[in-house]
Amino acid sequence: MSERTISSPNKGPRNRPDQAVILAGGRGTRLRPLTDHTPKPMIQFHGKPFLEYLIEMLRDEGFGRILILLGYMPDAIEGYFGTGKKWGVEITYSVSPVENETGRRVKLAEPLLDDIFLLMYCDNYWPIRIDDMWQHFSSSDADAMLTVYKNTDGYSVDNTKINNEGFIEIYDKSRSLPGLLGVEIGYAIITKAVLELLPRENVSFEQATYPTLANSSKLLAYTTSHRYYSVGSHIRLPLTNEFLGRRASIFIDRDGVLNQKPPRAQYVVSWDKFQWLPGAKQALALLSQAGYRIMVVSNQAGIARGAMTELALSDIHEGMKAETLKAGGKIDAVYYCPHDWDENCVCRKPQPGMLLKAQQDYHLDLTRTPFIGDDERDGEAANAVGSPFMMVSKDMSLLDHVTKLVGNDITG
Repeated sequence: MSERTISSPNKGPRNRPDQAVILAGGRGTRLRPLTDHTPKPMIQFHGKPFLEYLIEMLRDEGFGRILILLGYMPDAIEGYFGTGKKWGVEITYSVSPVENETGRRVKLAEPLLDDIFLLMYCDNYWPIRIDDMWQHFSSSDADAMLTVYKNTDGYSVDNTKINNEGFIEIYDKSRSLPGLLGVEIGYAIITKAVLELLPRENVSFEQATYPTLANSSKLLAYTTSHRYYSVGSHIRLPLTNEFLGRRASIFIDRDGVLNQKPPRAQYVVSWDKFQWLPGAKQALALLSQAGYRIMVVSNQAGIARGAMTELALSDIHEGMKAETLKAGGKIDAVYYCPHDWDENCVCRKPQPGMLLKAQQDYHLDLTRTPFIGDDERDGEAANAVGSPFMMVSKDMSLLDHVTKLVGNDITG
């Protein structure tokens, strides 16, 4: 299989995919007994099947057509989703025997596939950012692109290795080779020419295509540190349930948003130097009363530069939390970066490390978690993970933003 090649597709201007293809034919044996009478993607969370969350996400990202490849208990899925009209999308189906592997399912559906499509699994939810993904893919000469979770936290078992140019050089479905780092989670942009690698036999799509593409440097990686959530095993279900609960959450910068910002290279070094900005405590109270979980994220290089200790910073934050409670609000968490400007850490904004740590701690969907800050570095950190960003300025205070946000939530 590794010696096969594919004809190069036209590398001229191409439009981002409008068709998503969902592999949903397996028995889900690892989820028995839940899947004895229910197909895996129809397991419910908060009153909706898992697959419905995927379809809504795809619709919201601009996908108009969804093809679902079915095998096990297809009537349960077709009967629920029908043509997709209720969700504002067009849903079609390709049904084949439950024994078919993913490659056989895709090959049988070939006449229904666009020249470029998004291929995904029915059991992984990852907040897709298709415009960013498409920009990355279309600037390369790759024939396919896989989304790879960096897995620096050991959340899963690695099955890829990415080279310095950002291409996958090893794809190992068995997850047994040395030197692997990163987990392929689906959400793959596939050119239809890749299907030339599929034989007539009943094979895994991933095993039949990805190693060959990797060997020819045609398999691009789109890496992410945002966790994915799944119905792939029993151990994942509680985390997925919490994630899909979608409790409203928000990030707020500290200096210049909650309190008076000191001059550059100076710091608020003690609680008695902390000066609330007008309306800041009222804004925090409004957010808490509206059900928002509030997370403060702040660069504090003064620690590394010797201007203050972490103990002093903790005292400042405890005072900030206490006065917020008195005002009717609650700060749920404070994340800070203690590193100096030039330490190249992953947490100092504009790096998104603090946002990603909060994501893992609270199982957030960062694309649904707004960030209010006063600095372009805040905006860059938000943009890196897809968080909606709002800028505090002389004309738009924290309270102005919060009043508008809470009002929209009520009226929306």
